[in-house]
Amino acid sequence: MSVALVVVSHSEKIADGAAELAAQMAPDVSIVSAGGTPDGRIGTSLERVMAALEQASGGDGVVVLTDLGSAVMTAESALEFAGHPDGVLLADAPLVEGLVAAAVAAQGGADVHAVKRAAEGVYGSTQGVPPSSSFSAVEEGSVTGAGPEFTGDFELINQAGMHARPAAKIAGGLSSLDARVTVNGLDGTSMTALMTLAAGKGSVLHVEAWGVDAERAVNYVGGLVQAGFGEP
Repeated sequence: MSVALVVVSHSEKIADGAAELAAQMAPDVSIVSAGGTPDGRIGTSLERVMAALEQASGGDGVVVLTDLGSAVMTAESALEFAGHPDGVLLADAPLVEGLVAAAVAAQGGADVHAVKRAAEGVYGSTQGVPPSSSFSAVEEGSVTGAGPEFTGDFELINQAGMHARPAAKIAGGLSSLDARVTVNGLDGTSMTALMTLAAGKGSVLHVEAWGVDAERAVNYVGGLVQAGFGEP
């Protein structure tokens, strides 16, 4: 079993489309959409969200992603009616990018809290940083010029280079680790930042990492790159 995802949107088409996109990168993850109203209008439906939560339950937790303000309120109401079930978390993240990053993290076996962090970390926000005293100490050291604990240089071999799928795989996986990681100087947990690298085939990704999982983080990125992200 893996963490399931629920997508709450004012539009049924947006919810279904976002879920379809994320499923391309995480085929084994349950992604349930709850968009629009039962009569086909633009809006949100408490009943639909509660039904989606019920459908998504039974695994290792559920992370809920929403689009606009009232969708958040509807999702919060659904959680209240459900008695705030353990393992159901509401992520504060952009719908599409957050959903893709969360789905990739869930596909990789991350727990519900790590999946939520992956969603919230797509723009490199502090919410995407795993909480730990060790990280705080390392982060303080990095500001004063302490070098990374582990580094790696990996040449992109997949034909398309750094596009959405590889960026989501890197960001989603790193968000579940207790480490601060940069890729070519940018936040490794930010899918959007990684895509701005515009790194094509043959480009080298320079990875630097600090923290408890620093070595694991570098090896994780290296493994993805050397496997071509599973692409031609």
